[in-house]
Amino acid sequence: MSQTRRGFLATAGGSILSAALVPGMARAQDRLTTYNLLAGKPFDGTKLNILSVVTPQFRGLELRADEFTELTGIETEWTYIPIASLQEKVNAEGLAANGGFDVVNYLDSWGPPNAYWLRPIDDLLARDGIDMGRYPEAFRRSAMFEGETLGFPLRAHGQLLFYRKDLIDTPPASWEELIALGQDMRSRSQDIWPLAMYYGNDGNRQNLFIWLNFIWAAGGDIFNEDWSAAWTSEAALEATEDYVGLVTERHGVATPDCVSFNEQDARQSFMQGNSAMTPQWWWAYSLLHSPESSTLTKEQVGFAPLPTYRGNLKSYAISMPFSISKYTRHEGASWEFMKWLSNPDMEKRNATEREVKGERIVNNVVTHIANLTDPEVNAANDGIQAAVWEGLKSSDIMPQIEEWPEVGDLLSAAIAEGAAGGNVRELMIAAANQSDRVLRRSGRLR
Repeated sequence: MSQTRRGFLATAGGSILSAALVPGMARAQDRLTTYNLLAGKPFDGTKLNILSVVTPQFRGLELRADEFTELTGIETEWTYIPIASLQEKVNAEGLAANGGFDVVNYLDSWGPPNAYWLRPIDDLLARDGIDMGRYPEAFRRSAMFEGETLGFPLRAHGQLLFYRKDLIDTPPASWEELIALGQDMRSRSQDIWPLAMYYGNDGNRQNLFIWLNFIWAAGGDIFNEDWSAAWTSEAALEATEDYVGLVTERHGVATPDCVSFNEQDARQSFMQGNSAMTPQWWWAYSLLHSPESSTLTKEQVGFAPLPTYRGNLKSYAISMPFSISKYTRHEGASWEFMKWLSNPDMEKRNATEREVKGERIVNNVVTHIANLTDPEVNAANDGIQAAVWEGLKSSDIMPQIEEWPEVGDLLSAAIAEGAAGGNVRELMIAAANQSDRVLRRSGRLR
């Protein structure tokens, strides 16, 4: 049977079109597989509302979200809130219980008091074969509450000591060395303070970030097994005196202004050339030498692992997980978004590509072990991931209990008052007594 000319052309044209489409379809299928997304766009036409902290890391992901929409048909709208206002917003969303946001971003220590409205995802992880062991242990636990996984630790940080390479040849490996170096610097010059810390009671408990390193390294802890306060042990009290003593007459190496500093104030002191060292989260590296924010050049800014204390390093790690709201009307679409957002391949691109859709994005934050140890990621970021990874191997997190914000506020106030000249031991013992009352009232401490 002969084929008509029209039939031949239709067949040929279809073959050519199919040949042209196959590579594109194959690439789309590859991306679906890479991101572990469902085929067939089952949630096509859904629009998700995302609540996020303000950061270039998440802006970079938002700019890439067209790819997610192309693959799934799901659109996203992002609302950014500064970190200082985010806790209040997250609490308000939980109380409103109206599903205004489908996916929310929060600080790990806010997770327990908000867990009642965050959807556990262990069943979804098991269904889709996602192993939370891909994250450092501290990051993994920071997204959990009472044994359940609440989300992915997509923005998470380890601590580093940043220092002026033009003033300090070898960064101190211990706090004892730092104190000796700082006192020597003060004896030789009054033009710049050796250290910028943050002891202010800012409402976000930032003055506990470095304090935790001191008491843990000294063998102390926050709570005993029965949930009574543990920070009144002799080892913990001595460590607290050394920590606060960086700014008081005990050691006197931190600028007196840091009595009221928060973390950002300490960065500003360093960036303005008023201090030679500051312990900070690793994400701050780009800010410390950016012409838009700092008087320092990249050649002047160095980083090193956080100093040990009494020969030990057990540092505090922090995360800002993303979780699905229990009040969402789009649970399935939200989970697809979470998988796309948390994919290691996406994370790597977001930490190595410096421009997205014509917008400059500078981000060095990765949370997967594979990316922390990836040579390409490290090459793009001056090796900062490798430096942080060493500390993360022994990092810990703040207690994941509902009462922690109240207890943490007691500790933060005591630290601030001690840095301002108060009796550290008396203040910490008083805070312990108050903490015990809080935990007895809640029934946690018997």
